[in-house]
Amino acid sequence: MRKRCSLVGMPGSGKSTVGRQLARRLNVPFIDLDQRLEEVLGSTIRQYFEEQGEEAFRDREAQLLAELTGAPGDMILSTGGGAVLREDNRSHLLAGGGSVMYLRASPDEIFKRIRHDKTRPLLQVANPLQRLRDLYAVRDPLYRAASHYVIETGRPTVNTLVNMIVMQLEMDP
Repeated sequence: MRKRCSLVGMPGSGKSTVGRQLARRLNVPFIDLDQRLEEVLGSTIRQYFEEQGEEAFRDREAQLLAELTGAPGDMILSTGGGAVLREDNRSHLLAGGGSVMYLRASPDEIFKRIRHDKTRPLLQVANPLQRLRDLYAVRDPLYRAASHYVIETGRPTVNTLVNMIVMQLEMDP
């Protein structure tokens, strides 16, 4: 079984939580793209957004994503919610030598999970639920285009989601 997988999806869809558990189960490294970016940037993503702007952030994100998807070896990679916005990033994910899983959750489900989280720069607006709905409308087709499989995250527990992904990885050639 190939033990290389990238997770894409909306902010709050469970990429980091599921990714950590999946990596533990498969005994492979877990890489959270946002966390790695903060290490590289020397600041929080929110701070970098405020100081440098979203375009500069997306440039750095794309550079790091290309490095990671091109690196050899097994890993579980949790991407940032906006990583799929650039076509090059979608191509790198699909060509990265592993399966790409879209952890799909509705904007309403996501809002319930992250409504109190003040660390997400794109949700620091007057109506975060509407913002999630707007982001979802734009990003859902991009997540689908950048992934091999769609995993519905609405009801299942984290452990169930990990089991679903492991089963899918076992069936992959």
